[in-house]
Amino acid sequence: MAKPKVYVTRIIPEPGLQILREAGLEIDLHESKEWPPSREELIEHIKDKDGILCLLTDKIDAEVMDAAPNLKVISTYSVGFDHIDVEAATKRGIYVTHTPGVLTDAVAEFTVGLLLAITRRILEADKVIREGKWDKPWNPFFLTGPELKGKTLGIVGLGRIGYAVAKKVQGFEMKIIYYDIRRNEKAEKELGIQYVDLETLLKESDFVSLHVPLTKETYHLIGEKELKLMKPTAYLINTARGAVVDTEALVKALKEGWIAGAALDVFEQEPLPPDHPLTKLDNVVLAPHIASATIEARRRMAELAAKNLVAVLKGEMPPALVNPEVVNVRPLDKVKVL
Repeated sequence: MAKPKVYVTRIIPEPGLQILREAGLEIDLHESKEWPPSREELIEHIKDKDGILCLLTDKIDAEVMDAAPNLKVISTYSVGFDHIDVEAATKRGIYVTHTPGVLTDAVAEFTVGLLLAITRRILEADKVIREGKWDKPWNPFFLTGPELKGKTLGIVGLGRIGYAVAKKVQGFEMKIIYYDIRRNEKAEKELGIQYVDLETLLKESDFVSLHVPLTKETYHLIGEKELKLMKPTAYLINTARGAVVDTEALVKALKEGWIAGAALDVFEQEPLPPDHPLTKLDNVVLAPHIASATIEARRRMAELAAKNLVAVLKGEMPPALVNPEVVNVRPLDKVKVL
């Protein structure tokens, strides 16, 4: 009996590849850590595959799916799945899985790091020394920024990561308010946080941290109108998805002082071009989409992505299924090949 075939679109941490090998799969691996396959390569390699383990840089749409008549599962090495046409997959009976939970702490920790970096001007301070501009004695006004204690943190999206951020900043003695499409009264009691609507959150927060998935509803959730609601002393932090924020409006807000600054790990255009307007501003901290970049988190992501894929091919419910309604289109016993 021929082995089921899977396409892995990038080299991932070894624990994930090992799980695929031990399951007895025939692995077609795109041999690169840095570069994804081209669209032409993707379509060519997926033609005879039962499963694909992809990254958020791989656009898996209806055209790709139609090129792979045997495809049963799309397992993405990411929490977000906006790069996958989930509706098209469900119609075709293809299971879509992702990796929630395993990178929660890594992203939450990085969010707190960005909060400190932008408010305490850490990158600016580093630059002053490296460029030989620390040429004056100490003075009371040099590179000052706001303290966190007593300030208000507004969390937009109280899912796993938003909750973890709220929990991790408890020690800073901040007031925490949040907005989500679903109120979480349990979290309110556990963490002493307050639910408010989005407009109130933007008006009252000293720091606004975004933790929502990218959907039709959250695309440009933060635009010119929302940025103008914020305090001129407030900071915006985004470790969610770039397109949740209207970049053009944000650049204008930072230039014209509608807000004090921003710290961004994600962008509408990735990689961000070195000549982008954001790179010319001192009141913004920029990171190249690395919020989940801990060794531990990346290994756990690889393990979960592999376990998701193997589970579906075994005809079992995967740990993290995006489209549970797919079982009504093609039951698990109909995708079992292991």
